[in-house]
Amino acid sequence: MTTSTSPARGHALAVPNLLTYGRILAVPALVACFYAEGYWSNWLALAIFLAASITDFLDGYLARAWHQQSALGRMLDPIADKLLVAASLMMLVSAGTIGGWSLLAAVIILCREVLVSGLREFLAELRVSVPVTTLAKWKTTLQMVAIGFLLAGPAGDAIVPGVSLVGLSLLWISAILTLYTGWDYFRAGIRHAMEE
Repeated sequence: MTTSTSPARGHALAVPNLLTYGRILAVPALVACFYAEGYWSNWLALAIFLAASITDFLDGYLARAWHQQSALGRMLDPIADKLLVAASLMMLVSAGTIGGWSLLAAVIILCREVLVSGLREFLAELRVSVPVTTLAKWKTTLQMVAIGFLLAGPAGDAIVPGVSLVGLSLLWISAILTLYTGWDYFRAGIRHAMEE
């Protein structure tokens, strides 16, 4: 993830930024898969999601390795991540893959993303940074793996029964971690708001 600036201001067409643009463009392509018929659309949606998730790692790695970190990348990277996750969850709910009590897990994840975005903006104005914890990284990884299983959905179940169940279980685990890690941001935000 392109998350910090460097003396090299980072050109808009630098490779790390191009990868981030690609992740944003993957969102409408992923959504379009849900309007197609047949199991092939599940596999195509999964392939798009996996490719987009890989760019999330690559853009940050290359930005640091090539000293192409930029303010543009820092701004767009979390936006791209949230668009990808939010669109995937919304379409999985629409398709019925996520339903019943599992809707609560999806709502928790989406609410946390909105809350953390707001808190980060507030804390940035105060020049306060909240570092990403190891647990938060695990949460993100579990969340992505859960969505991957759920995108395979019925197509995956047809090959290996229980794929959707594994995805829903992982979604709940990531939702619980989401609540826990989100508390760190909330606590920091409230503490600094009370000081104002």
